[in-house]
Amino acid sequence: MPTPHNTAVPEDFGKTVLMPGDPLRSKYIAETFLQDAKLVNNVRGVNGYTGLWKGVPVTVMASGMGMPAIGIYSWELFNFYNVENIIRIGSAGGIRDDLQLMDIVAAQAACTDSNYLANFGLKGTFAPIADFTLLSAAIEAAKERGTELKVGNILSSDHFYYPEGGDCTDQWKRMGVLATEMESAALYANAAYAGKRALCLCTISDHLYREEALSPEERQTSFHRMMEIALDTAVRMENLGK
Repeated sequence: MPTPHNTAVPEDFGKTVLMPGDPLRSKYIAETFLQDAKLVNNVRGVNGYTGLWKGVPVTVMASGMGMPAIGIYSWELFNFYNVENIIRIGSAGGIRDDLQLMDIVAAQAACTDSNYLANFGLKGTFAPIADFTLLSAAIEAAKERGTELKVGNILSSDHFYYPEGGDCTDQWKRMGVLATEMESAALYANAAYAGKRALCLCTISDHLYREEALSPEERQTSFHRMMEIALDTAVRMENLGK
């Protein structure tokens, strides 16, 4: 059952897929954490691996950058490959003042400035939210590792750069948005449409109101706490039979 973007068969995937944006981060996670990891997809260099974490089959596959990219890959995984849970694990820019570099945000919901949701033909405004069971499992997995997740609303934006006068970050901050990234609203909408589960965990890699940021190498290799929490969440979901 290959698709234009995936040469695997459904049996190649675990019930839960972790999705970093960066294909090199996918490779790093597989080589660092998974036992007996096997490359199951590499179309366009979007590395996908399946291996074992604590005896449970888990897949890690890159999503690429932005909502159109994760929209394609998550749609195929949910609808063609029998994947039940997708956990996006990425980086985000902090907006709220109390967030520090390396804090981990769990996106309870995802605001967006994208037109992606118009694809569903709704006569109103859809609110993209995380699956509660998946979010609860991640919170408990984090507690077991002594980590407090910062849970709240994030912004999924189509924009990394803004023309003069186009940046509305102050308004999003006023509404309590924690951080900004570029994928989760599309992922949450696809999960809702497919009747599946999705969650976004992001590590704060920079702050939009302070001159501080992680290097590209640090973004690729230093998010171990987030990666382990996501892997432990996959195990919890397997134990719940979900």
